[in-house]
Amino acid sequence: MNRTSIACIAFDGRKVFIAHRNPVGQMGGRWEFPGGKVEEGEDEKDSIVRELQEEFGVEVTVGDRIAEASFKHNSDEFSLHAYLVQFPHNGLEKKFTLTEHTEYRWAELAEIPQLNFVDSDMLIYPQICKYLAQSLPDV
Repeated sequence: MNRTSIACIAFDGRKVFIAHRNPVGQMGGRWEFPGGKVEEGEDEKDSIVRELQEEFGVEVTVGDRIAEASFKHNSDEFSLHAYLVQFPHNGLEKKFTLTEHTEYRWAELAEIPQLNFVDSDMLIYPQICKYLAQSLPDV
C-alpha cells in the first residue's frame, strides 16, 4: 500500500524552517522539514494545516507543491510531497508550541546536509533547493 506523507517548506527569503524531532522512534532526535502522514480521506493541504496546528500550534497558509519523492519505510511504500507554507509569524518573538519536537529554527539551505536530517527529507532537498533558487534568484 502506498501512503502519502507531506513536508512543509517555510522560506523567509533567506532561511528555511526546520524542526528537531523528539528523541523517540526510528527518526527521533533528527532534524526535519515538519509534516507528517496524510490520513485516510484527508486532502494533502488539509493534512498540512492539521499537522502544523498539532505540532506547532500555528495556523499556516498552504501554497504550491514544490517537490516529491518515493521511499520505503518498514517495507511500506510512501510518497513524500513537499509544499510551500507560510507562517503568520516567524516563531521567534512569539514562540510556537512544540508537541513533537524539542526545538526549531530557521536554517540556511546550505547547512542542511551537515545536520542529522531524516533520510526521506534529504530525497527532496535537491528539488527544494532548485525550486527556491529558480523562484527567488537571491538564494
